[in-house]
Amino acid sequence: MDIREMDEPEDADLDAWHTLVSAAHLHDHPGDPAPDPAQTIGRIFGGGARRLWAVPHGDAFGAVASVWLPGDPALRAAEIDVHVLPELRRRGVGAYLLGLAAEAARADGRSAVLAQALAGTPAVPFLERFGFRCLLTTRSLVLRPAEVDASAHAALNPPGYRLIRWTGTVPDHLAVEFAQAKSAMADHAEGESAWTADVVRDTADNVAKRGDDLYTVAALHGPKIVGFTEVVVPGDVPARAFQYDTAVVPGHRGRRIGLWVKAVMLDWLGEERPEVVEIETDNSDDNAHMLAVNEALGYRPAREFREYLAQAADLP
Repeated sequence: MDIREMDEPEDADLDAWHTLVSAAHLHDHPGDPAPDPAQTIGRIFGGGARRLWAVPHGDAFGAVASVWLPGDPALRAAEIDVHVLPELRRRGVGAYLLGLAAEAARADGRSAVLAQALAGTPAVPFLERFGFRCLLTTRSLVLRPAEVDASAHAALNPPGYRLIRWTGTVPDHLAVEFAQAKSAMADHAEGESAWTADVVRDTADNVAKRGDDLYTVAALHGPKIVGFTEVVVPGDVPARAFQYDTAVVPGHRGRRIGLWVKAVMLDWLGEERPEVVEIETDNSDDNAHMLAVNEALGYRPAREFREYLAQAADLP
């Protein structure tokens, strides 16, 4: 099997990668929108080290795989992504690529591996065949800002709290506080661990390198960041923005802070980026509070994903 590892993918490689991902997605989930190029490229250039492989197929790619190696190997799980054209499946291509990615994860000192699958697609039985177990189910939701009025929620202003907002990288004097607030998300997902100021900065830097814009609204209680929300507006297709992380620190929940910061974000984007037609977000089924927040804002279900975990030692 001809396998090409890509240390520095060129634009043509990224185009071929996205073309394959889109073709596989549309085959497995007809009627669903094709993945946005910004999402595909974002998964390749997320913060942290990454290794990439492709199987040439004529002038294009027949299969691709990536393994993301974020942060401290002792604290963070590797994340594996494998895509195979429908006509090349059931030939061992996907299993071989999975093995390459798993070996890279083990060589980097990772004990656990995460993967994501769209419900109802062949990715689900593929992962389960190799011992991945489902950690949680997430729903993809979409909001059309022009169809909602978030002004009442934006005016909540819980007593004792104030807002700050920024574009791009977090201000230096808030970097540690912001990393600690991001760590509050760990109680909603197995395998996640504490963020650091450097990881926060690296993530924002990678968004900027893609040509995308990162917007953040945060709630402060005294000097502490106790809640925040992030949205990325792609540079190439700004009509659909993507919700990144939202979290409220334990001890400050139940005060509608999540609803407040997300509503203020909608108002801000309406002023700064009126070209944004849709915003897409993901929620885990066990995060009932954030699902309720998004439904209150006007988000509607689009698709369903499953998050899987395996021990690296158990993979091929």
